Amino acid sequence: MTSPLRSIHVVAAVITDARGRILLNRRSGDSDMAGLWEFPGGKREPGETSEQALARELHEELGIEAEIGEWVMDVPQLYPDKRLRLEVRRVRHWKGVARGREGQAITWVTPDKLSRYSMPPADLPVVAALRQPDCYLVTPEPADDAEAWLGGLEDALDSGIRRVQLRTPACAQRTALARQAVARFGRDADFLLNRDIELARALEIGVHLGAEQLLQLDTRPLPPHLLVGASCHDLPQLRAAQALGCDFAVLGPVQVTASHPQAAGIGWEQFEYLREQVSLPIYAIGGLTAEDIGRARRAGAQGIAAIRGLWPRPVTG
Repeated sequence: MTSPLRSIHVVAAVITDARGRILLNRRSGDSDMAGLWEFPGGKREPGETSEQALARELHEELGIEAEIGEWVMDVPQLYPDKRLRLEVRRVRHWKGVARGREGQAITWVTPDKLSRYSMPPADLPVVAALRQPDCYLVTPEPADDAEAWLGGLEDALDSGIRRVQLRTPACAQRTALARQAVARFGRDADFLLNRDIELARALEIGVHLGAEQLLQLDTRPLPPHLLVGASCHDLPQLRAAQALGCDFAVLGPVQVTASHPQAAGIGWEQFEYLREQVSLPIYAIGGLTAEDIGRARRAGAQGIAAIRGLWPRPVTG
């Protein structure tokens, strides 16, 4: 009979300097995953609060006195020998000169270059959370009034939405609507086209793969500068999305939805169980709104994806 994996609670810091750069530590040669870069921090000891643990670790590792600020997210991550929960907090203020007091290398990195650094699996979703939107709008399929649909999209962008899946019907109108949307709003958000790889390539936008497409593809369908997302419902699909090099996945439904009332929600516990077994960013979907972003990030999500919950106009059907 195998022994249960040990559980470890680690608190990590997002420390930013006056130039907006973020501090990373390099794991030393005698530690697990030596040579990888990570957000500084360490284990929370019995009797410590997260704030106390992180302040202590930052003093021991970097020689700074830190005032711990707001919570960013938790990342549950399964490793071969342990089950980790990485709690991430921002540092509000700090005093001193940051240096590697334990012999580790440190570096300051601009947010747009964080993805160039090799990191442990638990740190990768944090990079995405710092750089990418926490809401992913899935547009409703347009009815007969294309201008009303485009108007709804404009309203959504005006409300702050910055990542959009264009879910247009599979007909002659599809190409025209997608072209209009990209022509009008292409500079305002990341656009991904639902399932149509060739049209996405022609429009120079991302593609959102259906779950059934994941197992049919051998290589990433678009070049690195174009986003690739994927809908997933189980662990094999999540692993396929990660192996394919998708930039993110959407997992659910977490709760029962109006668009798929026959599908039982997996719930947050199952979402977290699936999330911890891969390292790619994941949006939670299914009966969620922007008010659920905090709950989603407690489970390790990038944020939430939704149709009704993010579309600013009434949705029929």
